[in-house]
Amino acid sequence: MGQVVLICEKNTINEMKKFYEKQVLGKNPPGSVFAAKTSGCAITAYQSGKVLFQGNDCEKEAERWRGAGTQSAVSAGKTRAAGKQSAAKGDVPANIGQMSVIGSDEVGTGDFFGPITVVAAYVKKEHIPLLKELGVRDSKDLNDEKIIEIAKVIKDVVPFSLMTLKNEKYNQVQASGMSQGKMKALLHNQAILKVLEKITPEKPDAILIDQFVQPSTYFQHIKGQRAMARENVYFSTKAEGIHLAVAAASILARYAFIQYIDKLSEAAGFRIPKGAGSLVDEAAAKLILKKGRDSLGSFVKLHFANTDKAMALVRKKRS
Repeated sequence: MGQVVLICEKNTINEMKKFYEKQVLGKNPPGSVFAAKTSGCAITAYQSGKVLFQGNDCEKEAERWRGAGTQSAVSAGKTRAAGKQSAAKGDVPANIGQMSVIGSDEVGTGDFFGPITVVAAYVKKEHIPLLKELGVRDSKDLNDEKIIEIAKVIKDVVPFSLMTLKNEKYNQVQASGMSQGKMKALLHNQAILKVLEKITPEKPDAILIDQFVQPSTYFQHIKGQRAMARENVYFSTKAEGIHLAVAAASILARYAFIQYIDKLSEAAGFRIPKGAGSLVDEAAAKLILKKGRDSLGSFVKLHFANTDKAMALVRKKRS
């Protein structure tokens, strides 16, 4: 039986309790806020902020709540146990920061508006000092203006590949039953393959993927696809702090996401906010009132809880 653990803020857990009101079980397990059961998933929210999803539909159900105020328990901090499963050769090498590495990272998975953008970037060891001088680090630590500034320079320095999963396609494959985890694995794999092709016959010393699932699950997701060799492939949470290739990938992925949000804003006729908080609910409601409910699928990830919140705002405005 599969399981996913999210770490959520108190208000998100309260929203969950209300959402699963009809499926709430009569008795709460010790230390829990509530327990509920759908046809394919058992949900238990604990006072610690952790929410456990168990069952065949665990990934699908957990994805309803990914976004602002939530994070995966896997990404909350790297553990040795996770590190030991990172590759067939064991832990990430201690000196990987000085190697020539392909790194990959993604942006947009927790944003209601906009696509998922995945970038794989190849940073040769001789380029590491230059990237440091340019200020390359995790995109989450940089504002949009700095990301744009750095990205415009490094895109001509490092070989990279960008994969963009637009909202229309995202909603189509999500509705067919594909989890966000599998979408990301397929995108990472494709981006890495394209970079390997670009640098042939040169080979990287290692491939480092910013970890979003266990390695075994990653390789299960890409089963049947043409895949990079597993040799010298490593997975780690917070990988942007381990090698600048991942940090560069995160900046380039964020840059592509920012550009796409600009296009969506132009199409909407007003500024589209990022994230998954109350501002995006209001923006989605404004979009529905302006262009109709059917337009939403080309702007947002429809399965997010924000869709229902936006519709509630629309009903309120119309009443």
